[in-house]
Amino acid sequence: MPTLRRVFAWVCVALTLFLALPAVAQETPDYGAWDVVANRAERAVANARASDDAFRDLRTEIEAFRSIFADAQAINAPRLATLRAQLAALGPAPEEGQEEAPGVAERRTALAGQITDLAAPGLRAEEAFTRADGIIGEIDAILRERRAAALTARGPTLIDDTVWRDFPRDLNGTVVEAYDGIARSFANGTAGQSLRQNLPVIAILLAIAVVFVVRARRWLEMLVERVENLGSGAALRLSGFVISLAQIAIPVLGLAALSRALLLTGLFGFWGEALIAFLPAFGLSIFLARWLAGRLFPASAVVQSPLTVPRSRYRAAKWGVVTTGIVVGLAGMAGTLSEMDGYSAATRVGLELPLIVLAGYLLFRIGRLLSLHEPAVSAEGEKQPTVVDRLVKLLSRLARLIGWVGPLAGILGYLNAAEALVYPAIASLALFAILAILIDVIRDIYLVVGRAASADESLVPVLGAVALFVASGPIFALIWGASVTDLAEMWQTIVAGVTIGETTISPGALLLLIVIFALGFTVTRFVQAALRTAVLPKTKLDIGGQTAVVSGVGYIGIFLAALIAISSAGINLSSVAIVAGALSVGIGFGLQNIVSNFISGIILLVERPISEGDWIAVGGNMGYVRDISVRSTRIETFDRTDVIIPNADLISGTVTNYTRGNSVGRVIVPVGVAYGTDTRLVERILREIAEANPMVTLKPPPAIVFMGFGADSLDFEIRAILRDVNWVLSVKSDMNHAIAERFAEAGIEIPFAQRDIWLRNPEEIKKIAVHDMERDDAGDPAEDESGEGGAGG
Repeated sequence: MPTLRRVFAWVCVALTLFLALPAVAQETPDYGAWDVVANRAERAVANARASDDAFRDLRTEIEAFRSIFADAQAINAPRLATLRAQLAALGPAPEEGQEEAPGVAERRTALAGQITDLAAPGLRAEEAFTRADGIIGEIDAILRERRAAALTARGPTLIDDTVWRDFPRDLNGTVVEAYDGIARSFANGTAGQSLRQNLPVIAILLAIAVVFVVRARRWLEMLVERVENLGSGAALRLSGFVISLAQIAIPVLGLAALSRALLLTGLFGFWGEALIAFLPAFGLSIFLARWLAGRLFPASAVVQSPLTVPRSRYRAAKWGVVTTGIVVGLAGMAGTLSEMDGYSAATRVGLELPLIVLAGYLLFRIGRLLSLHEPAVSAEGEKQPTVVDRLVKLLSRLARLIGWVGPLAGILGYLNAAEALVYPAIASLALFAILAILIDVIRDIYLVVGRAASADESLVPVLGAVALFVASGPIFALIWGASVTDLAEMWQTIVAGVTIGETTISPGALLLLIVIFALGFTVTRFVQAALRTAVLPKTKLDIGGQTAVVSGVGYIGIFLAALIAISSAGINLSSVAIVAGALSVGIGFGLQNIVSNFISGIILLVERPISEGDWIAVGGNMGYVRDISVRSTRIETFDRTDVIIPNADLISGTVTNYTRGNSVGRVIVPVGVAYGTDTRLVERILREIAEANPMVTLKPPPAIVFMGFGADSLDFEIRAILRDVNWVLSVKSDMNHAIAERFAEAGIEIPFAQRDIWLRNPEEIKKIAVHDMERDDAGDPAEDESGEGGAGG
């Protein structure tokens, strides 16, 4: 882990230098060439007739100029800052009608002239940058409008006659052109000549293709299976994952070798070469789908799948995923043919719509499969859905919805919209699957590198997963139709930063702020550790004072680190002051208790009426102070429970501190003896017991107090000063044991409460009792009559 922290620190420093420091070399703008390009671009934008490719090329050319102008705005910036500081040092210009010293006036005029001359190149670059940025925005708007119009455009459907007329004709034309190309290659003799010249290379490439595509893939599958079956450790899982990546790379390289070998023969003409060149991409779609199926639905029980789908559905799931990869590859090939031959809309419907319908069906099946995913069962036997589980359920619903809507839109004539729904949805599901697999890989890497027993309670895998999803954002954007220029424009905006008032917040400034604050925080912790372990123990400060000093250094260090980091990042502190002033109103109304506790915490750390380790009683709670923070204080009771007490209660309330300054305290042990006992003997025994206890001090000596004549006993108390009041209960218990033993030996009785009951008229009570007994024996006539009448009724 220290190695990982060191690498992360160096990466942060490198990114800070890359983003925060200005470029050393700046290209001088060629405004003549820029005017020519800008005028041509403005005419093209006004006409809006150029093709998309022409607009993209023009945008790339203007973007290069814009980068030059962005750098040129900082020309003479250091010198201008110096001159403006000199001008500000002269003070404000005199008001109208007031005179200024001749020397100061001349100097002010000279400085103003220099500032005007030096600022001219930057102003010119700023104007050109604004013009270029505006043209780029207009080009992007045109391209977005065209994409939106293409998505909403309705074309022919399967019931149109043009589809059944144009599709066979255009497809037949393509086949004929491909055949003619091959025939021409043989007719002019170039094919045979190319084949003879490149025969050794072709043979080697074909051998590589056969081994890589036919045999190597199977060998790799067997090797991965053997490694994964060796055990269930994180290192073995990582090894199996790394080897499994070759199941994609090796076959695709084999197809690339096959494609190159076929192209070197020169036999296939233009159309044949176009299809052959597409072979590696087609293979990548298929082998990536096979790899995903193997990782998501593994044959070995050792491999952990991110999906909890019943194993009985694994075979059908693998078939669906691999078939989807084949359909996507065929769709890419069909799109290439349509673009190269310029097929009509009707031909595209006949060629591409069946693939869209099949892809939608497969997408719907995948969505149904994802709906079988269940959350993992916790140790208590309950299912607790996580964020990933909820995401899988959402993706299941979206896949089933798009699986219906996409093909339906294509059947109704919206072929572009159908393509823009179905294929990006499949690609997004594949990317989500890859991310889920990589998250498990990150967990395994953490277990191996960090040598941890479990990654469930660690923050590192979670941060890695968040970083993966953030990094995948641009890929998702590209999948769903965003162009590379759109992403580049967004990145340019992010790098330039957002201006709020007089402050510009950019990634470089934020990273610089984080790095400087992290360094300041680390230095603060280092100083605190040095004070706590090496410096303060050698002083005369008690434990509470040492804790207060360490805490104060921590608060001051963190405050200074934050202040330096904010200033270094270029954030205007006056803006922060305005925000703080606005927050003070809210503090006055809603945060009174928090602020009161904060101030009370500072008072506790400075005055130290209580310190860590003190035995205190406050608000009915008694225990040892374990921690004092700026908001609250934590005490540990004798029941080993923690009680959090707001600091304001410790300052404004009544607190009893039994160990403030020292641990000396008093113990009181009460005892009673029976009436008639020799009180002097009792006093002597109690004094001997108190003086014999090792925790009782002899200066001052213990006192035996005859408290008085109680209702049942003669009451005495042992009052003694203890060296450590924390032992008061143990001392009281030992003294009570000693009192019981010594009193038993001396025949001294310890009375307990007794009560006698005196009856004032026992004779009358006796007569009443005898009368009641005689009446019960004879029976009551009234009762007998009522009983018979009741029976007769």
